[in-house]
Amino acid sequence: MKKLLLIVLAVAMCLSFAACTKTEDADYVIATDKGFSPFEFQDAEGNIVGIDMDILAAVAEDQGFTYELQYIGWDAAIAACQAGQADGMIAGASITEERKNSGWTFSEGYYDATQGMAVAKDSSITGFADMKGKKVAVKNGTMSNQYAESIKDKYGFEVVTFSTSPDMYQAVTGGQVDACMDDTPILKYNIKTGELAMKFVEGTENEPAQYGFAIFDSAKQELVDKFNAGLKNIRENGKYAEIIAKYLGE
Repeated sequence: MKKLLLIVLAVAMCLSFAACTKTEDADYVIATDKGFSPFEFQDAEGNIVGIDMDILAAVAEDQGFTYELQYIGWDAAIAACQAGQADGMIAGASITEERKNSGWTFSEGYYDATQGMAVAKDSSITGFADMKGKKVAVKNGTMSNQYAESIKDKYGFEVVTFSTSPDMYQAVTGGQVDACMDDTPILKYNIKTGELAMKFVEGTENEPAQYGFAIFDSAKQELVDKFNAGLKNIRENGKYAEIIAKYLGE
């Protein structure tokens, strides 16, 4: 019942941001997360930019399809796809067997990422050994959420969930929690650019997992096939490397 309520609320959220239906001019509706820089975020001019956005645009251009973007948040993006309100999502979604078994269909992986922990700049925490009795913020339903849950008993910390990354980060800098766990490239990018007044705790990373484009309806397999074909082409022509370098310098 709780899961059903969350799905209903997320769909309502999705509909409140925008009607999640295709316009006459768009081939697909693609949903994405909010505030997950450098993969998707809003710049100073209000444009939705980031690695995922550039990869999606490059793939669409290569494969000759158009799309309407729904910038609605992680939970809402999943719910919109499950409800048939969006055709697919690209949101730094890690490819896992658990998600595949629960109805996700992924593209080929387009980025390898670990999850790790960050703390306030003035924190004395240097690793998981210092986390006994502490609180760790995570974003609901993410790989970081799973990672934190898997080790909380070993290190004796409490997991506190949030619906968005910005809310989670604010809890750390505001002192409501002692640390947060998120995808390593996101934490390091935001710390490096000065967006987060935190520091990354080296040595807290887990094993890497690949990000993938996802659908939730087998009837939309063509979209995944197009994504895979376009991804292969932009890797081969150098466009993919340009996108990664633009944001991460890799």
